[in-house]
Amino acid sequence: MKIDVIWTLALVIISLGIVCAFLRLIRGPSLPDRVVALDLVVTLAIGIIVCYAILFNQPAFLDVAIIIALISFLGTIAFAYYIERRVR
Repeated sequence: MKIDVIWTLALVIISLGIVCAFLRLIRGPSLPDRVVALDLVVTLAIGIIVCYAILFNQPAFLDVAIIIALISFLGTIAFAYYIERRVR
């Protein structure tokens, strides 16, 4: 029972992190800041998925978290390539 409280607390803390990162995503001020904030939002969302999978004993969600992480990685690489090409 006590471990459930810890995982629930972790979910709340990660959710607060998503709110803060989303505010940075909206406010900017530059494109690289927004890209990093978006990457952080996705990473924190993966953390929520993992916490949920552990809390409710749903191992299928771990596969979903891995797929989202791979897609996020490819998106970050694409943004970095775009920013590099734009600077030149």
